[in-house]
Amino acid sequence: MLKALFVAASVGAMTLAGAGASLAADVVLRLHQMLPPQATIPAKVLAPWAEAIAKDSGDRIKVELYPAMQLGGKPGDLVDQVKDGVVDLTWTVIGYTPGRFPKSEVFELPFMVTTGAATSQAFEEFYEKHLTDEFKDYHVLAVHTHGPGLIHTKGKAVEKLEDMAGLKLRGTSRVVNNMLAALGATPVGMPVPAVPEALSKGVIDGTVVPWEVTPSIKVAELAPFHTGFSGKHGLYTATFLFAMNKDSYDALPDDLKKVIDAHSGPALAKAFGEAMDAGDIRGKELADKAGNTTVTLDDAETARWKDAADKVIKDWIKEMDAKGLDGTGLYADAQALVEKYSSQ
Repeated sequence: MLKALFVAASVGAMTLAGAGASLAADVVLRLHQMLPPQATIPAKVLAPWAEAIAKDSGDRIKVELYPAMQLGGKPGDLVDQVKDGVVDLTWTVIGYTPGRFPKSEVFELPFMVTTGAATSQAFEEFYEKHLTDEFKDYHVLAVHTHGPGLIHTKGKAVEKLEDMAGLKLRGTSRVVNNMLAALGATPVGMPVPAVPEALSKGVIDGTVVPWEVTPSIKVAELAPFHTGFSGKHGLYTATFLFAMNKDSYDALPDDLKKVIDAHSGPALAKAFGEAMDAGDIRGKELADKAGNTTVTLDDAETARWKDAADKVIKDWIKEMDAKGLDGTGLYADAQALVEKYSSQ
């Protein structure tokens, strides 16, 4: 019912506009997402994107920004809110809906990510090749990842694999949770906005997130010990979806569809990744300024973690094969695409 009302309202507005040459169409698109407006992606990508859409449409499209779940629900609800037309646009973590988009999980596997920009471009190309069926219920504007994820802990730093034993660590998704378990920790699944309270109340001992998100959820204050890895591949990344309701897109006249299209796809995926990379630099600088402890595991210790995490990769491939999907092929192609864009 809500979907029908929103679509009818959009179509009605455009029909009314078309009735008189002096009237311009007035299309209002509501963008709902989980993070506060000052966080990296809302501030550096979503707000500028909304401004560009308005400018290039001659102010015929207005994108209203609703951060921090202002329109209700939980972060895991966002994919259904946009699918069902409760909202017109959303930006969300794909892994908040476990098992729903299985092929996309390949980018969450251990030590896949390099930089946010390279891995985001790789993920966007991978989407075009392999994932359009998984996201057939959405008008996808872009997919992307963040940069290398790190471990952030209270009390003491993680300096070797054995230090993971018994740690309650917040994980991003089922794949990341499986990885944390394989590394010896006790994974606790929760969306990123819940992390500050969970840390402050001792529900978790730490979290895995990239540097980029640490300022907006006070990780540097609440978990001042940070652990990263040697080499160009980070421990993990999360995957993100920026999508539009299909009916909201289809209701647009062709010239306004072209405006949306011009601000979609590979260039937008790269912009998301570049914003994440810049946010990583800022997040690290703030932690250093606060006097926090950052540990970078050397090559030998990083290799131990890769060996311990390899089971997660093999199990995922087997699981995909059991679903009738080519797990080995998907993994190899994701690796190749990350290498392609990381080498540019």
